[in-house]
Amino acid sequence: MEFLKDKYFFWGMLTGLLWTSFGVILLIFFLSDASLEDSIFYLHEQKRLGGLISMAALINLPLFFIALRKNKVPFAAGIVAISMLTVFFIALLKMN
Repeated sequence: MEFLKDKYFFWGMLTGLLWTSFGVILLIFFLSDASLEDSIFYLHEQKRLGGLISMAALINLPLFFIALRKNKVPFAAGIVAISMLTVFFIALLKMN
């Protein structure tokens, strides 16, 4: 648990969160004609927002493997941590 004290762990979490958010916005931009807010509300009503977030979170996979290849283990652990939080958030969306 030494990596929790490392600042690169938090950089990994921030990077994972920003890239996932960017992926959601990018997918909505290309796949929807409506505005961002309307698309998110519509997807939530249709119970498809979790699927969109999970597709957008796939952007984190190459980041994780690149971080491991460059031996940046705390950064990779941050990406895994934000991915686990994303899974928890998607599970909450699916329960409602």
